[in-house]
Amino acid sequence: MKKFILIACCFLLVASAGLAQKYAIIDTRYILDKMPDYSKAQKQLDGVAADWQKDIDSRQLALDKMYKDFEAEQVMLSEDLKKKRENQLFLKEKELRDLQRQRFGFEGDLFKKRQELIKPIQDKVYNAVQKISVQRGYDFVLDKSEGITIIFADPKLDKSEDVLKELGVR
Repeated sequence: MKKFILIACCFLLVASAGLAQKYAIIDTRYILDKMPDYSKAQKQLDGVAADWQKDIDSRQLALDKMYKDFEAEQVMLSEDLKKKRENQLFLKEKELRDLQRQRFGFEGDLFKKRQELIKPIQDKVYNAVQKISVQRGYDFVLDKSEGITIIFADPKLDKSEDVLKELGVR
């Protein structure tokens, strides 16, 4: 009877080990930072954003000057001229805010440029992760870089270096 219980326990241990899920942890931020294509695309994106910001800043300075000039001249202007200048200021300010929203707003030009430059690189990483996951039989892969909180992770589970090798970066 004891042999039967011992064999049954061993069988259960082997069966449960076979059903255990395999998982891995990667750090996409680390992987992307190691990829030259990503660094190049990020620099290009930063340059475009800086140029757009300079344009907006120069327009803001011009608008501020218009406000100061209006404040200084306001006393000498007729009511009709005051209204006309106030409308001009309002339209210039609205135009500036619209440009800001167009460039940096939700799904604005910066978002579209990021999709154009960064998304193909992220897709390459995703495809490499998927290939490694299928080859090694991982049931799921966690990304520890983007908001998933991991209290403890065994460093041997981090497969970021393997993804870099798959991409040809290492």
